[in-house]
Amino acid sequence: MRYNAGMTINNSETQKDPALANQKFDLSDLYTSLSDPKITEDLKLLESLSKRFERNFRGALESSLGDALDELRAIYALQSKLSLFTSLLQACSASDEKIQQLSGKVRENWAMLSGKYLTFFEQEVGKSLSEQSFSALITSDTRVAHCRSMLEKIRKQAKHLLSEEVEQSLKRRSPFMDEEWSEYFDTVEAKLRISVRGPATRGKPEFAKKLTLSQTVHIVLHHQESAVRFEAMKCLNKVLKKDLAEVSSRSLNVVLGLKAVEDETRGYKTPMESRNLDNMVSESVVDALHEAVITSGAEQARRYFKLLAKHLNKETLLWSDRTAAPDFPGIESQKYTWEEGFKLVQNSYQKFSPTLGALVSKLKDNKWIDAPVYPDKTSGAFNYSVEVNQEPRIRSYTLLNYLGTEDDVMVIAHEFGHAVHGLLAGESQGGMMMHAPMVYAETASIFGEMLVFEELLSKTTDQKKRLALLMGKASDFLSSSLRQISFSLFEQEIHKKRKKSKLTTKDYRSIWLKITKDIYGKDGEVFTYSGMDYLWSYVGHFMRPFYVYAYAFGEILTQTLFAARATIGKEFEPLYLDLLKAGSTKDAVELLKPFGLDPEDPLFWSRGIRLSLGKWLDEAEEISAKL
Repeated sequence: MRYNAGMTINNSETQKDPALANQKFDLSDLYTSLSDPKITEDLKLLESLSKRFERNFRGALESSLGDALDELRAIYALQSKLSLFTSLLQACSASDEKIQQLSGKVRENWAMLSGKYLTFFEQEVGKSLSEQSFSALITSDTRVAHCRSMLEKIRKQAKHLLSEEVEQSLKRRSPFMDEEWSEYFDTVEAKLRISVRGPATRGKPEFAKKLTLSQTVHIVLHHQESAVRFEAMKCLNKVLKKDLAEVSSRSLNVVLGLKAVEDETRGYKTPMESRNLDNMVSESVVDALHEAVITSGAEQARRYFKLLAKHLNKETLLWSDRTAAPDFPGIESQKYTWEEGFKLVQNSYQKFSPTLGALVSKLKDNKWIDAPVYPDKTSGAFNYSVEVNQEPRIRSYTLLNYLGTEDDVMVIAHEFGHAVHGLLAGESQGGMMMHAPMVYAETASIFGEMLVFEELLSKTTDQKKRLALLMGKASDFLSSSLRQISFSLFEQEIHKKRKKSKLTTKDYRSIWLKITKDIYGKDGEVFTYSGMDYLWSYVGHFMRPFYVYAYAFGEILTQTLFAARATIGKEFEPLYLDLLKAGSTKDAVELLKPFGLDPEDPLFWSRGIRLSLGKWLDEAEEISAKL
């Protein structure tokens, strides 16, 4: 079916753009409806396969690990089909109770089956196989060799595993703990409606009386008038304080509390250790990243905000000015129809690599994109790449909330980077090994943004427009690096304090303000912070602890990689495609070695900031001085 989660929002961009209104997921080849009998059949099949897996391989991995990996891949592909369908439906209609019920049923069923029948696999791979036996299997069985990095990660993390009985219990309980709170948070957030009154146009307000969170944030980030941006932020902040902050603080207390108990029980030394292990990076590298961003990154940020204030004719910026476009007389903000935005991204990918250009076209041809804004759709954007148990086995679905700005085009470029990464890695590595850790997954998305930015810049001769592009890119860089590291520092502080006691909404607000001022400067130095003290409450990534630093990691790593194109030349494209095809088979050091780069070099991160943000600001300041 082509799923339409409710009526299209009364949005002028969508009304004027029928191609956008029609750009929605078609999930009919997965299941025809919520009541499709194949869903029940697949749930029964999943149970049968899980039982058989335990029956065939418990205690027998030393002689049949390759066969076990084949069967495990089939189980994951079937479960992925079920999860893909329900997750995408729920993203398009977050408060639909029937979808919630089915999604909950699929998730709870998987927790029960994986807990009861599959838990032994990690226990035996991590604790029972001797090093000699494991090495022999790597040498003798190509299927085991293919999954080597996954298996080695299991063995590395084995010391943090609890007994099989406890691990079974934790898996079976997982849908009823922090995941349930996270889902509830998403549902409440999707229902938020914010009243924002813009300047009168022909006697009528510019904006509708009730806007979604996505629409309101869009105004805060992109409206040309500072007064309107500030008013929208204040209205959003007020609604968050009233309708979401308490839900968010309670949800976070559950997530943080459960993690604190689990970390202590498993023997993790720091709250970030488990995420770092999952990302296949050392704590020293992550620490170096944070240090570089809050020193070199913050220093460059001050340059940028000083330049921004100059072009906004302000001494001190409002927080809602942080992502504002400078006001250049005669330079109108570019608006793109859906087809124009899509084509710009597709052409930029095609120009760099025909392989990537063809994959972008495939996303649209297969109706794997849901682009318009409409009621009850979750805010933001994401990509979901996965292997299912039917053709085409490797799929990649992208959800957007497209409103036609240049930033929205960059979001397309970003998410399509994830998509082509998923398709290439899936075809090369299969479902078991296709998903790169988050810190590497962001490489392809940010690289995609850079392709579009490079294309726009190459066609721009007007100096005011060029300055606008450079400042816009600098702003994006700071949003994905400095802002995300400030989020990470906020997380570190709330996890630290949650170990002592529950945190109140007031506590979260206080920590949010302190971290923000530590990073961006005291009140009045660069910014005034009125009307932003509850913005922490809608950041859903906090429900997935320490997810956010991956954005900064990916941003700076990718900028360093992108800069290497000039010296590597025509060999760069095949090397880059190989990087994407690697999936989770290599860590950062292995991935970057062919490019002559080393993320363990202490200067890697600060150098990456200078090669990107520093370079853009050099040119921006030069143009600004001439103008």
